[in-house]
Amino acid sequence: MVQVKEVVSKADFKAFVKFPFQLYKGNPYWVPPIIKDELEIFDRQRNPAFQSAQAQFFLALKNGKVVGRIAAIINHLEVNGQGLKKMRFGWFDFVDDLEVSKKLLGEVEAIGKANGLEYMEGPVGFSNLDKVGVLIEGFDHIGTMITWYNHPYYPKHYGEHGFVKEKEYLENKFKAAAADPKLFAKANMLIKKRFGLREINFTNSSEIMPWVDQMFDLFNESYAKLSSFVKITDVQKAYFKKKYISFINPEYIKFVVDSDDKLVAFAIVMPSFSKALQKANGRLFPFGIFHLLRAKKSSKDVIFYLIGIRPDFQNKGVTAVIFNEYYHTFKAKGIVNCIRTPELEENTAIRQMWKHFNPITHKRRRTYRKAL
Repeated sequence: MVQVKEVVSKADFKAFVKFPFQLYKGNPYWVPPIIKDELEIFDRQRNPAFQSAQAQFFLALKNGKVVGRIAAIINHLEVNGQGLKKMRFGWFDFVDDLEVSKKLLGEVEAIGKANGLEYMEGPVGFSNLDKVGVLIEGFDHIGTMITWYNHPYYPKHYGEHGFVKEKEYLENKFKAAAADPKLFAKANMLIKKRFGLREINFTNSSEIMPWVDQMFDLFNESYAKLSSFVKITDVQKAYFKKKYISFINPEYIKFVVDSDDKLVAFAIVMPSFSKALQKANGRLFPFGIFHLLRAKKSSKDVIFYLIGIRPDFQNKGVTAVIFNEYYHTFKAKGIVNCIRTPELEENTAIRQMWKHFNPITHKRRRTYRKAL
């Protein structure tokens, strides 16, 4: 018999975080998180997402053993600010047992109904900077630190429980060598001259910090029209600035500004930490930190994490300026593969931006929806 318990104690949260380590043990494609960082996500005192959202966490047990987990989330900015009566759920992992997945989803459904919400959607996180989607294709490709991995049986469970496709996300990759400078070097000069733009490159994190708030403002502005978007708050900006910016190679952050030094576009690329995280196996110490630092310095794969372009400059070729800068950086560092984070299937503008790089769609993922 399957029992479900709410996660309350520190021991419960550790069990919640560690369950995937058991579920995906020995899987060559799963990328484990750092346990300490994952626990911080669920800490109401440390994660600023809880200032605008509420969440409950549940474990499923069978014969005293953890066999599943789920997070039930209500984002008040979304529900009250946007009028979307949506019950979110994420961090949804389970053994291949329909009773387990049904009971966990039942907890989310009950919370949604109790709060007068109209439908539930997942897997998603608190905001757009969290992981999203269940993998439906590409199970034989290694994951990234910013995506969830799952077993191939997961999509079947959604269908069995009455869920339907809500959104689809594509993950693409291309060879760095495909970024032929002939495609954008000339355009780079023309675009900068026409609009009075200039690029900004960085050599250390301290140079980036004064720009970060403006960057997140541009992020909010760039993605506001997408159906899944929830604005990043000022408190979240400060949190992400402190937690992540210093960990990103400064030369992998590119800005484009106008003649008044107002930010027009930005891009953030990260070295791939996937294999380093597999070696770390959830722990920074004693040796995990060294694997991560080595990857930061020498990984030949990079992940395009975020790109934002001010709406009045979209479709005007500004990406040529960004790609021209990355070409020189990647060539100097010997980068081989470029991997893109999940992008909404409906976001045709982003696909147009990459079309000259001969990208290959190697993964697909979805969120699923069910009426309450």
